[in-house]
Amino acid sequence: MPAAPPTRRAVDGVLLLDKPSGITSNAALQIARRLFAAHKAGHTGTLDPMASGLLPLTFGEAAKFSQMLLDAGKTYEAGIRLGIQTDTGDAEGKTISAQPVALDETRLRTVLARFIGEIEQTPPMYSALKRNGKPLYEYARAGIEIERAPRRVTITELTLLAFQKDRFILRVACSKGAYIRSLAMDIGEALGCGAHLDALRRIRIGEFDLSNSVTLDTVEATAPAQRDALLAPADALLMGFPKLELENTSARLILQGQPLCPATQEKTPGDCVRLYGPEGFLGLGQWKEDGQLWPKRLIDTSTALP
Repeated sequence: MPAAPPTRRAVDGVLLLDKPSGITSNAALQIARRLFAAHKAGHTGTLDPMASGLLPLTFGEAAKFSQMLLDAGKTYEAGIRLGIQTDTGDAEGKTISAQPVALDETRLRTVLARFIGEIEQTPPMYSALKRNGKPLYEYARAGIEIERAPRRVTITELTLLAFQKDRFILRVACSKGAYIRSLAMDIGEALGCGAHLDALRRIRIGEFDLSNSVTLDTVEATAPAQRDALLAPADALLMGFPKLELENTSARLILQGQPLCPATQEKTPGDCVRLYGPEGFLGLGQWKEDGQLWPKRLIDTSTALP
C-alpha cells in the first residue's frame, strides 16, 4: 500500500526558494508545501514557467505579510533574442515574424537608455492579469485579443551584461507591475528588428537576494526534522519598517485591537512599524492622523513562530 501523506501541521515562516525553470510557481509551491507538511502556504508573486530564480514562499502567519513583497521592486537577469518575434513574447511561443539583425553595441546602448526611468508599458496578452474574472492568457490561447491600457512602470537599472550579434543579456531593476517580456518586445521594436525574451532569472525582491535562497532539491535532501531551520521568520518580510518594542500591557492592548499612544518621535500618519512584545513578534502597526498607533495586521500569537 502507498504511504499515507504526512499530517498537515502549523508551520510559520518564509522559504526563499530558487525556483527551477520548467514548472509553474504554483507547482513549486505545492512541492514545498508537501515537503514541509504545511497546513497553509502561499507565494509572493508568480514567476512564469520558463523563468527561474527567487520565489519567496510564505507559510502560516507569514502569509499575512505577502503584500509587502508584491509591492517591492524586483531585479532580473534577462536574455533577449533579436530578430524573432513570438506570439507570447518569450521563447515558449510560436514565431510570428523573423527579420535580419544588423546591430552594434553602441546603438544597442543608445536604445536601452530610452527605457530607463518611468515608461509606459502595455501588459502582454500572455499574462495573469484578469478581465471579467478570467486571466488574459486564457483569452490569448483562444485567439482573442483584449484591449489593454498602457500603464506607468519604472525601470531603475538596465545594465548590459553581454552582447553577441543577435542576443544580449540585461540586468533589469524595476518597480512592481513591470513585465520583462513587454520590455524585451518594446526594445526589439525600438531597434527595428523585433525581439523576444528567451531566458529570465529573478535575482532580487526588495531586501531579499537570490544568494540566500535554497532549491527544492536542497529542501528534499534535508532531514524532515531539520527543514524548519531553512525558513526565515515571518517578520523577515518587514525588515524595511522601524521596530517598536512594547511592554506587556501595551502588547496585550494591541493584540486586542486597541490603539496605543507610545512615547516616540516618529509618528508620521500612514507609516508602519514592526511590533514586538516580551514574547516576540506581534505584527504590523500603523500611525493614524490622531497620533495613535493602531494594529494593521497581527499574527495569531497562539501559533509558535520560528
